[in-house]
Amino acid sequence: MTDSQPLSGDTVTPDIRKRALKAFKKRLKLTRLDHESSVGVGPLSGGRPSRIVAITPPNQYPREVWEALVEQGRLKKAGHGLYELVQA
Repeated sequence: MTDSQPLSGDTVTPDIRKRALKAFKKRLKLTRLDHESSVGVGPLSGGRPSRIVAITPPNQYPREVWEALVEQGRLKKAGHGLYELVQA
């Protein structure tokens, strides 16, 4: 976000949370696909699915947005700045 004011938990709008969650899901999907396409994990070597469950969230959104999504129950902290998607 390009706003000069930091966002608090109260000012994170539902629209911002929705866009941030969409960006998180896309980053997670691309990270998994990238891992699955690496040497030793490809379709000719057994085709094992990626076991990546947590990632660093996109830096386009401040930490307050990710914390708001954790409070909402959409994401879960995995430690060391990583977050994972909560399966519904």
